[in-house]
Amino acid sequence: MSCIQTIADYGLRSVGIGERLLPRSDFTLCQQFTLIGSGMLWNLYFGILALLAGFFLATLLAVAKNSERAIIRKPAEWFIFVFRGSPLFIQFFLAYEAFAMLPRAGIPILGITVATDWITRAWAGALVVLFFNTSAYAAEIFYGALRSVPKGDLEAADAYGMTGWAKFRRVTWPTMLRLGWPSYTNEAIFLFHATTLVFFSGFPAFRQEGDALYYAKYFADKTFNPFIPYPIAAFYFILLTLAVIAVFGVINRRLNRHLPQESRRRIRFRPQIIR
Repeated sequence: MSCIQTIADYGLRSVGIGERLLPRSDFTLCQQFTLIGSGMLWNLYFGILALLAGFFLATLLAVAKNSERAIIRKPAEWFIFVFRGSPLFIQFFLAYEAFAMLPRAGIPILGITVATDWITRAWAGALVVLFFNTSAYAAEIFYGALRSVPKGDLEAADAYGMTGWAKFRRVTWPTMLRLGWPSYTNEAIFLFHATTLVFFSGFPAFRQEGDALYYAKYFADKTFNPFIPYPIAAFYFILLTLAVIAVFGVINRRLNRHLPQESRRRIRFRPQIIR
């Protein structure tokens, strides 16, 4: 079998398109690169959707935590504390067990039966966990940036007659993003790395459709040689990290376009060893 045929057969295997059976023997380098690369589709799916949705929830949580009203501040503080204070692997496991306890026949709400079987699938249940987790981490980043907004900027907004939503939208929020964006970039990178825990936790891979690390482990178990599949997975994630840095770098330059060149905050990748 040629490498081109292998790519055609297994390139979309992780999402159920192509060959149904995984290779059993005589594993080639092309097969390992193709299947592990196919699994990256799941890592991209989890990371991109969790980031997009989590960004907005993180902003709301940061604003809520900065509120002077305890009834608004306390729930945000506890949400951030719980999801930052517990391991992500445990969150996956507990979430799956909780979702699995829901009635399989569905939950009746106002005479309508709402299906619950879909929430135990990784594409939904794991995405919910990642969404909450990254929202908590990003909220703490944005909260710190919100507290660091220069008072001079706020006083200038007051002098222009800005109040309420207009002041937040045109002054506070852009400044908060500019200050917190380098740290948020690191959170985005680590979130993509954290997606490798999905199929290692409670969420099963149906029909052997998993992410990059799932297929890397499959080849490592079959060949008893971890020094080929795992470096391939690492190679794909390095490329993904470079892509994230490039995209977030463009946004960072956009946020800092009004500042002198020497005053602009640069993005620096600082890997987290323990989450």
